[in-house]
Amino acid sequence: MMERVLSWELRGRKLRIADSFELYADVVLHHGDALELLKQIPDGVARLVVTSPPYNIGKPYEKKIDLEEYVKQQEAVIEEAIRITRSDGSICWQVGNYVENSAITPLDILLYPIFAKRGLKLRNRIVWHFGHGLHATKRFSGRYEVILWFTKTDKYIFNLDAVRIPQKYPYKKHFKGPRKGELSCHPLGKNPTDVWEIPNVKSNHPEKTIHPCQFPVELIERLVLALTEPGDWVVDPFIGVGSTAIAAVKHDRKAAGADIERQYVDIAMERLELLTKGELKLRPMGRPVYVPPHLRASGMDSLFDHAVEGEQGEKGL
Repeated sequence: MMERVLSWELRGRKLRIADSFELYADVVLHHGDALELLKQIPDGVARLVVTSPPYNIGKPYEKKIDLEEYVKQQEAVIEEAIRITRSDGSICWQVGNYVENSAITPLDILLYPIFAKRGLKLRNRIVWHFGHGLHATKRFSGRYEVILWFTKTDKYIFNLDAVRIPQKYPYKKHFKGPRKGELSCHPLGKNPTDVWEIPNVKSNHPEKTIHPCQFPVELIERLVLALTEPGDWVVDPFIGVGSTAIAAVKHDRKAAGADIERQYVDIAMERLELLTKGELKLRPMGRPVYVPPHLRASGMDSLFDHAVEGEQGEKGL
C-alpha cells in the first residue's frame, strides 16, 4: 500500500491519505475496481454508503453490457455495500435511466429488489430535479434522477435540523387560537422534502471538471449532514473526481472511494488539496436556483444566499 500523508491541513489537522483502506486514514482514494476497495473494508464500518454507479449507457469510463449482466454486477457491489454499513447506517444509491433506442428503463426499479430481498428499508425515493440536460426528440427531455435511501434497521441517524431550508413564508403567523400572533413555521426552516432542485454539473457550473457525470457537492452534503455524525466513515464505491470525499471532509467526516480511471483519482486529490487551502470553487449548499420576486421586493431575499442565479439569465446555475 502506498500511503500519502499530506502536508496541507484542514482546520488545523493534517489529512492522512491512503490508496488502500486503513482505519487510521482520513481519506482513502483507491485507483481500481469498486469491489477491490469494498473487500478491504471491515464489516459495519461505514455510517453512509452513497454513490452514483455507471448507468450502462456507454460513457467513456464504462463498457456497455447486457442489462441483465449489469444488474448482476450491481448486485455484487450492493452486497458488499450492505456488509460494510453499520446497523444504524444508511445506503443511498443515486441512479437515472438506462436508454436503448429512445426507450427508457428506470434503474431504481431494477435495483430496488436487490436491496429489498436483503431486508433493507426504503426511507425515501428522492427525486433530484435539475434544469439542464440532453434535449430529446422522441420523448420528453429527462430532467430528474432518483436517490434510493435505505437503512439497515429502524434505528438510524436522521439529522433533519442540519439540512432544513428556508421557509417560503418565514413570517407567517397563526391567525387564531391560543398561539395567535406567533410564528407558525419552524424557526430553523422547513423539511427539504423528497424533491430536491439542485443544479447538475454542466459547463458553467463552478465545480465542473472533465468528468461527464459529476456529482454536485451540495447533493452529497445534504446526505452527509442528515445521515452521519462527525468522524463517521462515508464510502463511495464509484467516487469519480471526489465530490463525495469533498462533502465528507468539509464536514469533518472520513471518506473512502474507488475509481478505475487514474485521471479521476488524481483530480480528486487535487480538489481535496484546494479544499484545504480554501481555494476550491463550490456552489454553496442551499443557494436557491431562483428567489421569487415578491421576496426580493420585500427585502426578504436576505434569507437566501445573496448571489441568486435567477438574476443571471442562462448563465445561472
